[in-house]
Amino acid sequence: MKEQTLILNSLPIDPLTGSISTPIYQTSTFVQDAPGVHKGFDYSRSNNPTRKVLEDCIAKLENGHAGFAFASGLAAIDAVVKLLEAGDEIIAVDDIYGGAFRLFTHVYQKFGIKINYVDSTNAQNVADAVTDKTKLIWIESPTNPTLKVSDIRTIAKTARQHNILLCVDNTFASPVSQKPIDFGADIIIHSATKYIAGHSDLIAGLVVTSTPELSEKIKFIQNASGAILGPFDSWLVIRGIETLSLRVKQHAENAQKIAEYLLEEKLVKNVYYPGLPSHHNHEIAKSQQKYFGGVIAFDLVIDDKELASQIVSGTKLFKLAESLGGVKSLCCLPCEMTHKSIPAEKRYGSGVTDSLIRLSVGLEDADDLIADLKHAIEAAVKANADKTAVTA
Repeated sequence: MKEQTLILNSLPIDPLTGSISTPIYQTSTFVQDAPGVHKGFDYSRSNNPTRKVLEDCIAKLENGHAGFAFASGLAAIDAVVKLLEAGDEIIAVDDIYGGAFRLFTHVYQKFGIKINYVDSTNAQNVADAVTDKTKLIWIESPTNPTLKVSDIRTIAKTARQHNILLCVDNTFASPVSQKPIDFGADIIIHSATKYIAGHSDLIAGLVVTSTPELSEKIKFIQNASGAILGPFDSWLVIRGIETLSLRVKQHAENAQKIAEYLLEEKLVKNVYYPGLPSHHNHEIAKSQQKYFGGVIAFDLVIDDKELASQIVSGTKLFKLAESLGGVKSLCCLPCEMTHKSIPAEKRYGSGVTDSLIRLSVGLEDADDLIADLKHAIEAAVKANADKTAVTA
């Protein structure tokens, strides 16, 4: 069964009414026939019919055992880290999402969990970082914002050899492009805020587990901690999933054209996009991903924060905002926005320079988006003639 057919047939017709759209069960509790005797639902923190449709759907799309929906991507990340104990260690990708870095470093380190950051684009770096206390390997592939790609299969082999859990943040790829459990991952994370929901109208997170044992543990944490996704937002995510494969395909087609254009811009130094042959792990991306995604990052030959700020402030179609994965194109300056909480030395070490710009390419016409970028870059060059003379 093809992906789009699978998606639409993973969303059941309501058995009570025949509704083709999943009903929103906007209720806190459920009437029981007798004490402890009910129809599978007793309290909406523990389980809700609308949320269950979403959770079952994402598990099926990721070829996992079970899915769990949380109030945000960070709540989903938090649930996974709660599998660990004081004294455990995490090996994490160095180019990590700023929110995950903040959670790992400023919350969990003080509870005795140590985080070792490595460049996971070389799988050997991960293997070399393993200690007898390592209990979790945490990678994003592609990463945010420099689009680093890790060899999930090879890293999964290392994890299995040492009885370590491997968690893959699959937000940038989505399950229609990449299925990490098929490559050996134990847990998958999604910020469903992004491509899964796809319309920039909600905050949500998803966890997918590969085994009944992990499913039982995450379910306990979800219920015990209570950071669940409400029924209305669950319904919005379900609605977004219905067009997921169509959107991801178009995002990727647009992004490929824009990345190739940026290669020709004199002011641009590096273009980070897995679909470019010049990308460090382009061949690995080809082996793992059906599509190369809708996010591009690039920096400037003049590493100047003010110059980059003028570019992102000068676009019309690319809206200056955090987040990504929606139908409308967005741009941001990570050093002042998404990655501001990361120390400058560590930020630079992972490639996030002061001039790095991240684009979330939407579903507008690619030629219009290119024209918008070109105009913003030309205007910034003109306004900073003294700085940009080197690019003339």
